[in-house]
Amino acid sequence: GCRFATAFHGLVHRVDVTAGDWVAVHGCGGVGLSAVHIADALGANVIAVDLADDKLEKAEELGADETVDVREVQDVPQAVKGHTPSSRGVEVSIDALGVAETCRNSVNSLCKGGQNLQIGLTTSEEEGEVSLPVDTIVMDEREFVGSFGMPPHEYEEIFSMMEQDKIDPGRIVSETVSLDEVPDVIASMDDYDTVGIPVCDEF
Repeated sequence: GCRFATAFHGLVHRVDVTAGDWVAVHGCGGVGLSAVHIADALGANVIAVDLADDKLEKAEELGADETVDVREVQDVPQAVKGHTPSSRGVEVSIDALGVAETCRNSVNSLCKGGQNLQIGLTTSEEEGEVSLPVDTIVMDEREFVGSFGMPPHEYEEIFSMMEQDKIDPGRIVSETVSLDEVPDVIASMDDYDTVGIPVCDEF
């Protein structure tokens, strides 16, 4: 689905993820869980960040090495960094949700020279403008990278990794629904309660 493809394009083509890197994923919806799975397949150590037990559990199933429950910590970036060697921070941090808080938390979770991958789009005009620690970004030589969608030709890379059993998008599927059920499923996505990605199997 497009959520998996969006995560794939961002992780594989917009930032530099290598085996052994630490990657944080802020927001474990469909895109975030896809990012967890793909980052794990690339050999990264993955930290999943969310406030829902079921989503954090699913993230662990998909390869997250550590989790951070934002309800249980006062400082999310410090909690993320605490899971990394010498609490240095992560090489790549992904905001897969798109609200001001997750964007700032993502940027502040980075190590020196780290890359913030902004996949999540903001849901309101007010949140479209986010204040960021510019001086820290400059002095730590961090990068802020945007990523949107995926070019069609990159599907070949996804299929190749699937054939090699490196990734399995089916593991993120929450349910299969009929065409008649699609409107209700789309409406329910606004509640952010869905764990994974619902898929319509009728055309």
